[in-house]
Amino acid sequence: MDDSGFDSINIIPLVDVMLVLLTIVLTTSTFIAVGAIPVELPKAASSTATPLKTATVEIDRQGLLYLDAEPASLDKLRQELTQIDKKTPIMIRADKSIALEIFVEVMDLVKGLGFTKVSLQTEAVK
Repeated sequence: MDDSGFDSINIIPLVDVMLVLLTIVLTTSTFIAVGAIPVELPKAASSTATPLKTATVEIDRQGLLYLDAEPASLDKLRQELTQIDKKTPIMIRADKSIALEIFVEVMDLVKGLGFTKVSLQTEAVK
């Protein structure tokens, strides 16, 4: 009986599997999570993806605040955010036509409560 080792490895099946996995990843990555509150996001040259476990603060065109799609005032937002772990990423989705003052108040509140992972959702420039 011949117990010689392999002279070469056939990598074609490995390449086939990797191409299928790449196709699946590229297909599923095209789906973008859209929030429940309709806001027209500002444009930016670089756009980031939404982390999986985040608290989402949304500001609609009228300047109304929402925390995870629930209506909230600035005081209620403060109360709700104090109950969340400070390591939780905060995603701010603000309509591009709101007054800057509202956005600054929300950002100041979030930063003042000690959250360090704060991001602003934008749309990619086309």
